[in-house]
Amino acid sequence: MFDLDKWQEIFLSLRKHKLRTGLTAFGVFWGIFMLVILLGAGKGLENGAAYEFRDDATNSLWIYPKRTALAYKGLARNKAIEFDNYDYSLLKNKVKGTEYITGRFYLPPLLEKMIYQNVQYNFRIRSVHPDHQYLENSKMETGRFINNSDLLKYRKVAVIGQMIENEVFPKQDPIGQWIEIGGINFQIVGVFSDNGGEDEMRMIYIPITTAQRSFSEKTPISQLMLTTGNANLEEVKRIEASIRQQLAQKHQFDVNDQQAIRIRNRVEHYQSVKSLFDIINFFIWIVGIGSIVAGVIGVSNIMLIVVKDRTKEIGIRKALGATPSSIIGMVLQESVFITALAGYLGMALGLGLIQLINYIIEVNQIDAGFFRHPHVDIAMVLAATLTVVLAGAIAGLIPALKAAKISPVEAMRD
Repeated sequence: MFDLDKWQEIFLSLRKHKLRTGLTAFGVFWGIFMLVILLGAGKGLENGAAYEFRDDATNSLWIYPKRTALAYKGLARNKAIEFDNYDYSLLKNKVKGTEYITGRFYLPPLLEKMIYQNVQYNFRIRSVHPDHQYLENSKMETGRFINNSDLLKYRKVAVIGQMIENEVFPKQDPIGQWIEIGGINFQIVGVFSDNGGEDEMRMIYIPITTAQRSFSEKTPISQLMLTTGNANLEEVKRIEASIRQQLAQKHQFDVNDQQAIRIRNRVEHYQSVKSLFDIINFFIWIVGIGSIVAGVIGVSNIMLIVVKDRTKEIGIRKALGATPSSIIGMVLQESVFITALAGYLGMALGLGLIQLINYIIEVNQIDAGFFRHPHVDIAMVLAATLTVVLAGAIAGLIPALKAAKISPVEAMRD
């Protein structure tokens, strides 16, 4: 039941001690406010780091051929390692745990040009396998990507990036159009977009077998890439070791020769960054909770002072028949009111500031680097605020119990 008299007494008490009340509420307000800001900032940094991994699959291994650094079975060091189609088949069929796999063959620089209607364009050309779409996180906007039938039949087809479509085919559908690459005509069969940005969407993909037959006397592969599915870091390490062993056996180099091939483990890189932000989030919660606890302790101390100041008043109430529960309720109500109001204001201002930062970054298109889209889980912050209110009630309970035990006679002598 709503007790108007009790609320009038609480507001009267708060008005009589404005500075004390304000400082007490500010402690709780600042704790919640800082928790919201720190969580938002931490999420912004985490999103920024994740954005750096947007271009390629995070569960991927990238293998580059290099030169040997160790002599092996009579073979001198500094031997060049060269990949070919057999290496692609070896990893695809012999290494367990692979999901998608592709190779890349780069055309000679002089041939890496596109001609359309007698106009030359300097776009990058990549000859790849069908699974390359998953390694690069490419999304088909129209048409299709390269498929296995293109490889088997050495089809002269091409998939272009969205930026190429905008620049070369602004007023027409590029699907079905013919472009010239290295003196050979290729038909466009698809247009893709890529989260990696404009540079990635200025690429042209063609079947790797067609490129090998048209622009090389052998079947070279410049690099190999594969994904490891849902394998954890330990399993990925085993896959990496298996790859190194298979390639060392095939190319005759020491399996411990780290210079012969380079394997870029994006799983390990991603997990390292994720672990770092797990630690950062842990410390954010420690700092935030510490600030909140300090505020709640301040509430408890202030309520002890309130009880001390109102000792004579409480004695008179008890002499006139006030029950211990009513005394406890009065003190608790004041404690919960201060904590709830300050906690809500801290949460509201913190969320508002996070939204304002987001708005400024998006409207002005500010490049914040590693800081992107800061936001806070509303449910988590609301739970934290409710916890603070509960803590405020507990903080006020000790002074309330002390007030309930005051003897009317002793209180009148205070």
